[in-house]
Amino acid sequence: METESLVETLEAAGLSPYQAEAYVALLELGTASATDVAEASSVPAPRIYDVLRTLEEREYVETYEAGSLQARAHSPSVVLDDLRSRANRLEAAAEEVERRWEQPELEAGGASIVTQFRTVIERAESFIEDAAHQILLSTTVSNLQRLAPALRDATERGVSVRVSVHTDDAETRPDPTLFEGVCVEARHRPLPAPFVALADRRRASFAHHPDSYDRYGVLVNDRTHTYVFYWFFLTTMWEPWETVYEATDPGLPTEYLDIRHLVRDLRELNWQDAPVRLRVDGYETDTGEERTVEGTVVDVRVPFASEADTGFELAGRVTVVLDADGERVSVGGWGAIVEDLEGTRLTIVDAPTVE
Repeated sequence: METESLVETLEAAGLSPYQAEAYVALLELGTASATDVAEASSVPAPRIYDVLRTLEEREYVETYEAGSLQARAHSPSVVLDDLRSRANRLEAAAEEVERRWEQPELEAGGASIVTQFRTVIERAESFIEDAAHQILLSTTVSNLQRLAPALRDATERGVSVRVSVHTDDAETRPDPTLFEGVCVEARHRPLPAPFVALADRRRASFAHHPDSYDRYGVLVNDRTHTYVFYWFFLTTMWEPWETVYEATDPGLPTEYLDIRHLVRDLRELNWQDAPVRLRVDGYETDTGEERTVEGTVVDVRVPFASEADTGFELAGRVTVVLDADGERVSVGGWGAIVEDLEGTRLTIVDAPTVE
């Protein structure tokens, strides 16, 4: 480092310009009189005595009388400790500034706009690590590989994970081995798409496609806002696209992403003519407490003309009623209010074989 740069750095570390110049001059001179130090630096002669005394107080130099005031640089250990301590504080401050800029705290019921995709995917990873019930993910192959360890851990602890992988075209198909141990089902969207990660119906992490005109991300810790992202995921990232991986062979038990998916299959199973046994993991709508119920389907209430109607109905109330050991329990989907339970995981555990 050149002398000028060293002086500037010492000034940044807290020395005055005169103190920095006098100290650097003493490092080069070794031991010198106050007059010699003044001549070797730009410190005015009348000021050099005060400058040397303040440096001595900081333990940068030591002075003594030998006919005239003499000075020499003190052992550098104190100086080095001081500079390194300042460097550590500056580094810590830089990291804190970056953290506060990129990762605003998400309070319950809160949403934040961020500018860096790194923040979006890091938050998605933390959401996945904390998830207890369900994860829905729309991502590229490369980002799936980055999140795979967290997704694999979630799957192993019983979280229902579903992944929609998007590629730039239909010719680029994801390798099914990417999904082994990572999710229970995967679909392929052969079009660019935003990054979306939803965890436990409460947390959402969203970012536009990198080629999009808009460049920002959204972080959500709120059921209502996450519900909007859920419908975006369901209608554009999931429902229209081909399944490319399923963790289990067709058969029972069969787990459902949404109560509407369940109702669609209940029609095919002719639930009114043969018993269909359903297990529901969810929350009591009046208390918010977790509850698991298993029983036989005894009623299906839909907002359309009849259960024979085809298509994936996206609006209106859908309710499934179970007989659980003599108790009638009504089950709704995400955001259920009037039913007994909001079902977060719906699993057919026994049903007649469809010919």
